[in-house]
Amino acid sequence: MLDIKDFSIFENQVSFDFKGFLVKIGSYWKWFLASLLISFTIAYQVNIRKEKIYGMETLISIKEESNPLFTSNTSLVFNWGGTSDQVQTISTTLQSRSHNELVVDKLQYYINYLVEGEYNLIDGYGAVPFYVAIDKSKAQLAGALIGIKFISENEYEIRIPFENPSVSVITYASNSYSSTAVVTGDFVKKYKVGEKVSLPFLNWKLQITDNPGFYVGNEYFVSFSDFDGTVSGYKGINVGSDDKGGSIITLAMQGTNKARLVEYLNSTVKMLIKRQLDSKNQFATNTIAFIDSTLVAMESQLKETGDELKTFRKGKNIFDVEDGGAKFADKILEFDITKDEVNRKMAYYNSLKAYLKNSVNYGKLPAPSVAGIEDPNIVVNVSKLIALSTQRSEMAYAVKSDKIFKDFDNQMEAIKNVLLENIATAKSSLEYDLAMVSGKINETESTIKRLPDDQQELIKIKRKYDLSDNIYSTFLQKRSEADIVKAANLSDIHFIDPAKDVGGGLIGPKTSVNYVLALFLGILIPLIFVFAIFFINDSVQNAEDISKMTKIPLIGVVGVNKDSGNLAVYDKPKSALSESFRAIRSSLQFLYKKQNVDGAKTLMITSSVSGEGKTFCSINIATVFALSEKKTVVIGLDLRKPKLASEFNLTNEVGVVNYLIKQKTVDEIINHTSIPYLDVILSGPVPPNPAEMILSEGMKELIEELKKKYDYIILDTPPVGLVSDALELAQYCDVTLYIVRQNVTKKDMITVLNNRVKRGELNNTSIILNGLENKAKYGTGYGYGYGSYAHGYYEEDKPLNLYQKIAKRLRKSKSI
Repeated sequence: MLDIKDFSIFENQVSFDFKGFLVKIGSYWKWFLASLLISFTIAYQVNIRKEKIYGMETLISIKEESNPLFTSNTSLVFNWGGTSDQVQTISTTLQSRSHNELVVDKLQYYINYLVEGEYNLIDGYGAVPFYVAIDKSKAQLAGALIGIKFISENEYEIRIPFENPSVSVITYASNSYSSTAVVTGDFVKKYKVGEKVSLPFLNWKLQITDNPGFYVGNEYFVSFSDFDGTVSGYKGINVGSDDKGGSIITLAMQGTNKARLVEYLNSTVKMLIKRQLDSKNQFATNTIAFIDSTLVAMESQLKETGDELKTFRKGKNIFDVEDGGAKFADKILEFDITKDEVNRKMAYYNSLKAYLKNSVNYGKLPAPSVAGIEDPNIVVNVSKLIALSTQRSEMAYAVKSDKIFKDFDNQMEAIKNVLLENIATAKSSLEYDLAMVSGKINETESTIKRLPDDQQELIKIKRKYDLSDNIYSTFLQKRSEADIVKAANLSDIHFIDPAKDVGGGLIGPKTSVNYVLALFLGILIPLIFVFAIFFINDSVQNAEDISKMTKIPLIGVVGVNKDSGNLAVYDKPKSALSESFRAIRSSLQFLYKKQNVDGAKTLMITSSVSGEGKTFCSINIATVFALSEKKTVVIGLDLRKPKLASEFNLTNEVGVVNYLIKQKTVDEIINHTSIPYLDVILSGPVPPNPAEMILSEGMKELIEELKKKYDYIILDTPPVGLVSDALELAQYCDVTLYIVRQNVTKKDMITVLNNRVKRGELNNTSIILNGLENKAKYGTGYGYGYGSYAHGYYEEDKPLNLYQKIAKRLRKSKSI
């Protein structure tokens, strides 16, 4: 057995030439002097010119407010992920583009009010004595300053300097830009306060605020900003959760104008409350719309049967007629009502089933309670589906992550499948109930047929009328219930401490800090530059670098894969690259033999970080074993960033994760490849707890089952330099291969590897140097051959000319 005593592990201390480094710094003294002068000059200018920066905060709480009027039929679980999920959703919403668009549009923050400061124009929002009410459907001058000077309390003058014969204008209703012709020079015109301004480049009414103060003779400025750019600026709102209370959220913003910050913070929360309450009311809104459409049809039917009953009663002694069949009419009405309830439930289930199978938007589903369905499984799952569908629709314009949408789709698909199972079970029970009540109706109808014709006719007409009246009354009651539930809904979001300007809040600029920072940066920036030159390259370059830093054996060197596909051994079995993997196979067989490993043999492949070629080496080492007719399986155990599926044109829907959570058996997660004797097990869906899944007993059981089926089991694991998953898998492996890649792996990571091996975290470890471009230095054992002497032993690619090299680099850059 290969033991740590078979080789000596040591850390080769890098000798640092401190004297040489000081000499290097001294030679760049001019850089340090220039950097200090520039940094102090910038600090001085910042201190005297920069506006004061303020910070404002507001505090809100998230608490699930249950409607006191909810019943078992109307109760909806909108926040079915719990408070923590709701806090995360609200935090994302507050920073989303769509939400901030609504707030910016409401506050019209794309209109800038400016006043002349000591050095520049400053934001005068909340301090200027006026505001402008713009016509969003008409053009406004984009970007340019519009000067406003008050000649009297009721008259002002507009001054706009036009330097070009055309100017850009923006229409906020459509968020579109265009241009209009103007006369170059200063445009000057007087208007009354409240008078409508209608110009090709300006359309507004200027109004004076309630408490304007003295403003006659003063000059102010207005400008119109890009809507999308304004929204982007407010998306940076800082959203943080309180450590002491998971349902407490702090919103914070920084800026030069406290009034603007306070208004925005409070308005964004109010907008969030409104949107959240609208989402809560969605189910009740759907139900009311469905009932309203049903009532329209029922009104017509009720009127028709009522008219028919009136016509029948004319000219007849209705009391004698009714007396003979009253008891039968009441009895059959009871059966008809029961049958109608069953039919409505069946119709709802059929409609729901068709909707689930044919639609992708479930936001308009009516409540099951409208059909009298009280099954909590159906009610809760329908409400979940509506809430998820509505939330997904809202995020369509705010979130660009395909993963988030895929998670939503997976959750909705799971609920949909559960609902379909529930529907099938419920329909079976209803079919039995329908058969029973139909039998009773038939029995009663047979009795009624023995009555006189007038009594039969009256029972028939009253039967239709009473049934319609009962259904109509039932729907009216349910609509009233839905209205009450909707009116009683409360938002889950509450103000604890609204934003308010109570003085203070100043956070900058801090002049002393700026000068200290200038000193620090003035020295640090050139120092970093000198340090980068002194240590220009800290990555592994060749096998000598490895041998200097560790005594862990290097069992193979793999060259650069110049083809687009990663199945190098299978695609070109006679290439030098393939020979290098065959050499690695021979070394591995020696290691297994030395350890006296009988039966199935396990191999773990890992590295320091991503991009070092773990998956590439895994599949090609597996291929060389498979080509030697050994049953081989590659297991993708990088549960966080799975890559194995793309190499074999598979989808990563089923894999190790499904086995570990007992969804699939071993045979169900095995994928056969086009390479004989080679199978692949993918990682499966990305789990929330990959480390815990790897530590589970299921992983041990998986390895034991695979040992019964395969000769070689190769584990493609995540990098040990980033996560600890591979360390947990080391216990199942006979040999560990550590991939080091030229110009990628840092030398410090070799030291980390030494420490891991010394501590026993990795056993029986060997190194493979991957991606080496250094021909004619190593023999065939390392995959490079003996120059001209190697002719005929393997196929070599023809060298690329200059044009081909440029074209190849362009293709790679496009693919990236």
